[in-house]
Amino acid sequence: MILGMPWWIFLIVLLIFLSGYMAFRAMRAEKQLEQQFIEKEGNIYLQRMEDERQRKAEDHRGISS
Repeated sequence: MILGMPWWIFLIVLLIFLSGYMAFRAMRAEKQLEQQFIEKEGNIYLQRMEDERQRKAEDHRGISS
């Protein structure tokens, strides 16, 4: 007994804190992966917009010539 409590209660409390820490780490890692995915998709979208803008500019030049 430690401080009038069985040792296994301290073990349970320790495991609860460990579980919370692991959940926090997993949540942070998931958020980082999600942010990377959003940035990648945003870059793809911006590239498509730029390609479309260039295609329209080329089409416009071809019509006016």
